[in-house]
Amino acid sequence: MNMETFIGWSAGPGKASVAISKPFNKEAATVGNGMMVALMVDSQEKVNTIYAKALELGGSDEGKPGLRGGSFYAGYFRDLDGNKLNIFTM
Repeated sequence: MNMETFIGWSAGPGKASVAISKPFNKEAATVGNGMMVALMVDSQEKVNTIYAKALELGGSDEGKPGLRGGSFYAGYFRDLDGNKLNIFTM
């Protein structure tokens, strides 16, 4: 995938991937802004469950689960250390 603010590499659909992106908020990349771990699951229900559990355990919302273009369904949150995480399915 190659877009104006994002480029990603993968061995194929459903395989591990690495991506580099400009921070979504257009501010300078810093700890917790410009670095994110994204984990793929196999259903929207799992995205919803993991996102809800993260918030229940003290994480903070960075984007409620939902469709974000095409079949990309994702939820974003920060852990207690401020790291940004993404749970998604396609």
